[in-house]
Amino acid sequence: MLMRLAGSILCPAYWLAALFAGGPGLFFHLRCTWLGVVSLVTRRLKRGHYSLMFFPMDSTRYFEFDVSWERLRRLPFTRYLDVSSPRLLPLMLIRSNRQATAELINPDANDIRDVEKFFRAFGIGERCRFSARTVEQAPFEPSSFDLITCISVLEHIPADGEAVERMWSLLMPGGRLSLTLPCMSRPLEQYISYNQYGVLQPGGDGYTFWQRFYDEERLRERIYRITGPPEHMVVFGENTNGLFFRNATMKRVLGGRYPFWREPYMMATEYRYYRSLD
Repeated sequence: MLMRLAGSILCPAYWLAALFAGGPGLFFHLRCTWLGVVSLVTRRLKRGHYSLMFFPMDSTRYFEFDVSWERLRRLPFTRYLDVSSPRLLPLMLIRSNRQATAELINPDANDIRDVEKFFRAFGIGERCRFSARTVEQAPFEPSSFDLITCISVLEHIPADGEAVERMWSLLMPGGRLSLTLPCMSRPLEQYISYNQYGVLQPGGDGYTFWQRFYDEERLRERIYRITGPPEHMVVFGENTNGLFFRNATMKRVLGGRYPFWREPYMMATEYRYYRSLD
């Protein structure tokens, strides 16, 4: 309760400080805050009002959602596929386009059920179908969609090249594929001892593939050889080497005591855009 009280007071102050510092994603945050207020007043959601109002996004999501939303919200689309992205971006995109229908897929059955409840609470569930599948398993015909989003997911798929090939085949001519993924100067793969989602099978040592970080070579090998060079690309990252991993460690150690209200200001002052991945 003390953390919630502190967040209620400090989150607006840090949001304003981030605004003056030119931080990303702040107006997307306001859209989420409005949804939280509406859900609190109307009781559409049984829980989650507080997080929607005060910390709807986590660290680099401020960049990812800002860039993706501003790039995609004005695009005309009627058939939309989302591949396991964090729920707020597809929610906003579907709410912004009343003519669109959507397919949302996620191999985590529990998560996709929660997404369905969330979407129905805001009155757009009837225009969406929800499936507990991977993109490779999804029974869609080629050239079925004019917009596909896959936000911060591809790095968690072992056969990432196959997933990109599948998504690319599902696009209509002239359609758009929006991907975000983590990059480093040298490629890196991470494995974890706790199989959080139960989607992948652990290896003989008990560790399960978690995610990969891409460099220029891997981007060319796994993505650009299929899609060609991106029409639009934005690169952002930490100002000082190690900030990202230190922050991730703090979140694991502190858990519910982590000062989430710092996130927008941290993104504004400790991260920035770069001209290239190099």
